[in-house]
Amino acid sequence: MIQSPGWLSILPPVIAIILAIWTKQVFVSLFFGIWLGWTILAQGNPITGIAAALESCVRVFQDTGNTKVIAFSAMVGALLAFTQYSGGVEGFVRWVSNKGIVKTRRKAGLLTYVIGLMIFVESSITCLVTGAISRPIFDKFNISREKLAYICDSTSAPICILIPLNGWGAYVIGLLANQNIDQPFRVLIHSLPFNLYAIFAIITVLVVILTGKDVGAMAKAEKRARVEGKVLRDGAEPVVSDEVISIAAKQGIKPNARNMLIPIAIMVMMMPIGLTITGDGNIMEGSGSTSVFWAVTAAIVGAGMLYSVQRLFKLREMVDLFFKGLGGLMPLALLMMLAFAIGDTCSELGTGPYVANLAKTWLNPRFVPVILFLVSGFIAFSTGTSWGTFGIMMPIAIPMVDSMGAHLHATVGAVLSGGIFGDHCSPISDTTIISSMASASDHIDHVRTQLPYALLATLLALIVYLIIGLQS
Repeated sequence: MIQSPGWLSILPPVIAIILAIWTKQVFVSLFFGIWLGWTILAQGNPITGIAAALESCVRVFQDTGNTKVIAFSAMVGALLAFTQYSGGVEGFVRWVSNKGIVKTRRKAGLLTYVIGLMIFVESSITCLVTGAISRPIFDKFNISREKLAYICDSTSAPICILIPLNGWGAYVIGLLANQNIDQPFRVLIHSLPFNLYAIFAIITVLVVILTGKDVGAMAKAEKRARVEGKVLRDGAEPVVSDEVISIAAKQGIKPNARNMLIPIAIMVMMMPIGLTITGDGNIMEGSGSTSVFWAVTAAIVGAGMLYSVQRLFKLREMVDLFFKGLGGLMPLALLMMLAFAIGDTCSELGTGPYVANLAKTWLNPRFVPVILFLVSGFIAFSTGTSWGTFGIMMPIAIPMVDSMGAHLHATVGAVLSGGIFGDHCSPISDTTIISSMASASDHIDHVRTQLPYALLATLLALIVYLIIGLQS
């Protein structure tokens, strides 16, 4: 197989993403991209390419982190089934209505926004909790699932990188330390004001919630939901099966909010415990995927014990409900597998390093932040990983501080900002996929409706980076 496909390395992820948005057939599009990548590596042999593509999909499960992400994503289906069949979701909606906490569409959006800001220990947990709590409320007020997915996504990775007391912060600090940066935590903190995309993304979603002004595909989705009462468009294919999100409470059970809130509280509280344990006492060095896996498992076990104490279900009912919920999220598990596989394919092709090295040839010292932002954004969009982008770009960006006289904090902030931008927009990003799942939205509809707001935040970030460059 060839080692350096050069510009061909860009084609598989870009074509897969374009096909997914154009055809709305995300599974077929992603596998086509995987096949194309391995066909390129096989020097154009399509038969060898398809064999290698299938093998790469299987190889995803060799990485324990990938397997845990796929597993906990599917297990959330069981948690959703539990909270609905126990009357927890219906009880929570009634409780919110009776307390007058949420009386308008705007307050529903603000509640979701605040929840997203408060849970910053891990981006996946942010999406899962925000979606689980807010989806029934959004449905009550006929707010589109696309809007919920947008809010979930915009308050996950952006807030986790801006409040770095979590695995995100630990990872970036490690990358900076590897580049011989003195006081890497201090450098990270000082780079936060230059993490412009994350800042503007969080501000943009708040403005959208407060004003109720929507644009493009989101405006159409909101009109459809408000006027026709359809939170999903006709023909939409949410990554969560209808069998999981439309389970009625068991007959004879009195709806009670605690049957939903207690399992979710267990999931939230288990996260810092898991991070502390996996980090050998240091919460910032803990494993995010392992901790989320433990948190979801603890929530399911806690829910089972809670319902047993109340004598709501028999053991056989809980087991059947578990597998029903798990089965309803098999499309999500397949989507995650393909997303990880195309990311691995890009690693084999050297997509990220190729783009990064290409950019080095035409970098101007004044425009280092804006170029690093754009290159990092493209890599993250193409590969679906912000962390992978940080790992590729930091060893390239940091030496520019000495060799080109670039501003250290602006350089670090631009790389982080670009990684978050690409990750936020990419259809193959795990946080984008989990946001679609948590809100029970059609995945490509989420990507399409979110993009205009992401591009607005990007434009604002670019303008400020250009100003910084011109003043340096």
